[in-house]
Amino acid sequence: MIFVELLCRYPYVTGTSVIGIKYKDGILMAADMGGSYGSTLRYKSVERMKPIGKHSLLGASGEISDFQELLRYLDELILYDNMWDDGNSLGPKEVHSYLTRVMYNRRNKFNPLWNSLVLGGVKKGQKYLGTVVSMIGVHFEDNHVATGFGNHLARPILRDEWHENLSFEDGVKLLEKCMLVLLYRDRSAINKLQIAKITEEGTTISPPYSLKTFWGFSAFKNPTLGAEGSW
Repeated sequence: MIFVELLCRYPYVTGTSVIGIKYKDGILMAADMGGSYGSTLRYKSVERMKPIGKHSLLGASGEISDFQELLRYLDELILYDNMWDDGNSLGPKEVHSYLTRVMYNRRNKFNPLWNSLVLGGVKKGQKYLGTVVSMIGVHFEDNHVATGFGNHLARPILRDEWHENLSFEDGVKLLEKCMLVLLYRDRSAINKLQIAKITEEGTTISPPYSLKTFWGFSAFKNPTLGAEGSW
């Protein structure tokens, strides 16, 4: 009997940017709930942020089914860790390290997981925020991270306005500002988002909500003005 392994050569249903920042008490993360089938916004209630164990929060861009596969891996990892019952539990740094190895391993099998990830958490008072920026396992840590278009459009705002003693309210406002820019400029973004926070007390993910928008800008009304030779 011949077994044929089906490789995911192209992503089908994808989510766009995830943004994560450190704030005074922990980590804040934001993502919209759109799932695009190619260039069609097919699904509008896709949750792309999930708590991982006691100390971590994961957000994902890219192929939704691959994100679900990653969550299955992580469920097994957390279950195995809990089975030791030794009073210790995996922190965000360990989970982030595990994810980089999984992504690189799948890349070496020529069957990558088509995701970019943001992993944040708090353990023993230490805040941690890292990202796996590509499906081949490239990763780094920073005070603010973003995936997808957020890496180009949101991070310049974060570099200008983020500071270490950011309060929860100011952190949410900063994330909403970034998400609004992405809504205007990223065709795959939708006006339905969630904001999650993780502190020493645990993880909270907000109900979905929308941002107030304004589409009356002159550049929106006549985007080709001054663009000679355009269609």
